[in-house]
Amino acid sequence: MSTETKFASNVQDLSNSTGVDAGFQFEFYCERCRDRWRTAFKPYRSAQAGGWLQKGASLFGGILGNAGSVLNSMAEAGWHSARDTAFKEAVEEGKRHFNRCGNCHDYVCRQCFDGANGLCFDCAPNVQVAITRSRAQGEVYSASQRANDEGQSRGLRHDVRKEMQLVCPQCRTETHGAKFCPECGFKMAQQVQCQACPTMLEPGTKFCTECGHRQA
Repeated sequence: MSTETKFASNVQDLSNSTGVDAGFQFEFYCERCRDRWRTAFKPYRSAQAGGWLQKGASLFGGILGNAGSVLNSMAEAGWHSARDTAFKEAVEEGKRHFNRCGNCHDYVCRQCFDGANGLCFDCAPNVQVAITRSRAQGEVYSASQRANDEGQSRGLRHDVRKEMQLVCPQCRTETHGAKFCPECGFKMAQQVQCQACPTMLEPGTKFCTECGHRQA
């Protein structure tokens, strides 16, 4: 694969073929970090001249308009050749800003390239960076495990048998188990345990529905 073709896969053509702002400009990007570098704008004089004459024609008319059309036709005919030349120059200039990885063959910026090994940092990761990343990952993993253990310890202190109203029956607000609705103040119906067995009963129940014990 030629250099020109390879670079064409990571370049945006910003060139404009017509009008007073006609010219050539290309933007290349690093295939690792996606940072971008843009060539200096090079005006396409033939098209620019035609553009100015066309603008003049809108004010004065007559021969200016005809001359502008002729110049535009000439500029259009020479556009592709001029663009190819400008692109080749841009590629040569881009080589000074990008390096080609010897393994994956991607073009990367200087910050993403290990010049000593001729490889990008994806193919030859920086040892110190890898150590720091692994240490951080290990720290997160260890802290997560401890947090999980702490969560399990806290969970043992919750009464999971107790039923709670999670939505207020009056205004339908979520209560998250609160005794009173945080929106309207309605008192939630909290179940109570039977005085003789673990069965949970609705407030005001006179006899346990499980063991029949009379509630005081």
